[in-house]
Amino acid sequence: MTPFLQARQAYAAGRGSVRSARSVELEIFGSVTASLRAATIANSFPQLAAAMHDNRRLWTRLAADVADSGNALPATLRAQIFYLAEFTELHSRHVLHDDADPAILIEINTAMMRGLGDSTQARAAS
Repeated sequence: MTPFLQARQAYAAGRGSVRSARSVELEIFGSVTASLRAATIANSFPQLAAAMHDNRRLWTRLAADVADSGNALPATLRAQIFYLAEFTELHSRHVLHDDADPAILIEINTAMMRGLGDSTQARAAS
């Protein structure tokens, strides 16, 4: 193989589609929410605990992002997301103590995915 073909092959492997931050967030929410649903359907506490842990990590990260003064989202939206992160933390404790149902967490995540999807579709249409 010639050096030209070797270089072409090496650089071609790195070329892929560039994904937006929103599409990455949407994928993460989708994965976490699917895990929560599967754990609820399976009625498996270990599976639910793992899914709840992943969901809490996601919301903790979101809370940290919106608390950052450099975050470009409107202040009202940032406050709403921070509130949802706090609610998720509290409700997750209740779910893990078998005092609550995880369904509301699935609904919240689904609403977030709808919002991210609508934003992504709106940008694509522009």
